[in-house]
Amino acid sequence: MSRARSAALSGLLCFSLLGLAACGSQASESEAGAGLESVTIEGEPGKKPKVTFDGQLDGEQAETKVLVEGDGETVADGDTVETHFWIGNGFTEKEAQSTYSQGTPQSLELTSEVLAPLREAIIGNKVGDRVAVLTSAPDAFGDVGNPAIGIGNRDSVLFVVDILGREDTVPPEPPLDGPQGEEKKPAGWAPSLIESDGVITGLDFTEAHTPSGKLIATTLIKGDGAVVTSGQTLTVNYLGQVYNADTPFDESYSKEPAEFPIGVGQVIAGWDERLVGRTVGSRVILEIPPKQGYGEQGNEAAGITGTDTLFFVVDILGAS
Repeated sequence: MSRARSAALSGLLCFSLLGLAACGSQASESEAGAGLESVTIEGEPGKKPKVTFDGQLDGEQAETKVLVEGDGETVADGDTVETHFWIGNGFTEKEAQSTYSQGTPQSLELTSEVLAPLREAIIGNKVGDRVAVLTSAPDAFGDVGNPAIGIGNRDSVLFVVDILGREDTVPPEPPLDGPQGEEKKPAGWAPSLIESDGVITGLDFTEAHTPSGKLIATTLIKGDGAVVTSGQTLTVNYLGQVYNADTPFDESYSKEPAEFPIGVGQVIAGWDERLVGRTVGSRVILEIPPKQGYGEQGNEAAGITGTDTLFFVVDILGAS
């Protein structure tokens, strides 16, 4: 399979996997603040940290600090590690994203596609370390920050990363050519698929319900492969269409499958929340309200407004 589209999702999710830039522009008029010395981070590695801010943080000068020293192996670029991480907004002093609520550590392959602050916190440090990284939103996510998790483009960003284990490198399974598994009857709310010569070309909303305002999903094929976990890189085919639109705003079925990290804030929240936990080989339909899509700013380049509900059909072809 050609990997020509592995660096980005053709404009769909609007995250450059090389620059890791989110869509939209959510600016915060933050003033210069303090550094890592003004933050208290309590707790043991593997457990959610208690983070106490003493005023707004300034991430213009990046800082990295090992909070708890482990005694395990040193992690190298390209390794796969088991990790938990917590991300906070240094301007609003609020949690933006955390993996601890999922219960199990996240598997993260340290490729160039991983967020730079996560790489900074992990590569060269040891298994058992808890590491804090303070940086700016543009340095972490790109010029517009990450509005999907509440990070504006002028905010500072605090990462707390626990390095819990290092995995032996195992060659990934090659991606599937299409969905593979047990066929399921889709929910009644879902649009039907429009196909031409076996290739999905659109969604038909004739018998679909009016958008619920909730993030929901239905399974058309339950894959018989491995369970998708946060931090993995997915290979998928997909098609996205605004509710009641006549044509899709983006798709990969006529091109090459797309690749992107999942569950780590590098795609829209609706994908992170509804693709993690599914199995390779699955075909699903997602209904994504604006909050878990592109937010109030929408995606002008794709013709998506801040009130549009998005529907996707996604084939999960591989996870590594």
